[in-house]
Amino acid sequence: MVFGQDVMTMILKCLDARSVARSLAVSRGWNGVASRDVIWAPMCEELWKGKAHIPRFAKIRGVSRLVAYSFCVMDSRRTRIMQADLCDHVWEYRFKKIAPPYWLNLDPSWKGTGPPMRRYFHPNGSHTADPTDEVWGGHECTYSVVTSYVGGQISEHYVRINRWPQMTISRKPDWSWEMANNLYCYNSIPDPTKEEGTGPLFPVW
Repeated sequence: MVFGQDVMTMILKCLDARSVARSLAVSRGWNGVASRDVIWAPMCEELWKGKAHIPRFAKIRGVSRLVAYSFCVMDSRRTRIMQADLCDHVWEYRFKKIAPPYWLNLDPSWKGTGPPMRRYFHPNGSHTADPTDEVWGGHECTYSVVTSYVGGQISEHYVRINRWPQMTISRKPDWSWEMANNLYCYNSIPDPTKEEGTGPLFPVW
């Protein structure tokens, strides 16, 4: 190593994450400097800017910032939703335009009288709403996450509320979730300030 570790650290802190990651493979000495938390902690903060949710694993004390950064990048590509994802977030719920007029008239976001309704998933499999929710009506509700495999690959993945039509899952660029069918959709409400992070503790692919 031509430069001292302090000088190398200053140089690497001026580079982007991909360039620093490449420098990890140069040599053992470079790896020791390029993997420092002092370099990757600011990169994690930059990566998290504008994101709706921060993975729980990345918030564990003692996890190196390089590992946290790498995990976040991989997790951002995950489209398989887990119970932890459902339960950790509060969800906005609204009907689609195709829904019957009676339902649309109960939806404050369609009437222009208020924000979208909210829904809550619980670890015991129950699903609830706010007490004042006119659509909810106080009925009992449960949910299920269904994942099917063919040849070791996911062939089908969806969430279902009671016996209502299943909802397909999608992930947005800000790492938030959307679940939707032809009648309604759920959108996870951003909660990036949760100190312990959100979602499953271990990697899910």
